[in-house]
Amino acid sequence: MPQLSLHSPLGPLTLSEEDGAIIALDWGWGRDQTETVLLTSAREWLDAWFDQPEGQFLLPLAPEGTLYQKKVWAALMKIPVGQVRTYGELATEIGGSARSVGQAVGRNPIPILIPCHRVVGAHSLGGYSGDGGVDDKLWLLEFEGARPVTGT
Repeated sequence: MPQLSLHSPLGPLTLSEEDGAIIALDWGWGRDQTETVLLTSAREWLDAWFDQPEGQFLLPLAPEGTLYQKKVWAALMKIPVGQVRTYGELATEIGGSARSVGQAVGRNPIPILIPCHRVVGAHSLGGYSGDGGVDDKLWLLEFEGARPVTGT
């Protein structure tokens, strides 16, 4: 599986591709570095996004998950830069519970590109899967100009 890494303000990140789509974004430097057209384009998009957080990632994504998880991840893609939604708000929007939404958000294999950092608890930030945990989530939200919930 082709992988390509990049330096970011959150530390090294590695993109993984399979069958012409991005399937993962992981913290850390990947062992193998393969500059496919897709991975190079994704790295360039991320480099530009870390300079100015705007726009939606439009290259092919193929996260592996259940139908419900994919429904949640599709809803995450609709949250604009600089805005947040609560787990409960997303549950109301797509069906399910705040807990089931939180579980799906926590299993997102392509963070940042599928912006799970934009989902927060009603009274807290919630969790985050990046190496820096909630600190990374808070950094991403502040970087985008989002106003996290009070009490964080």
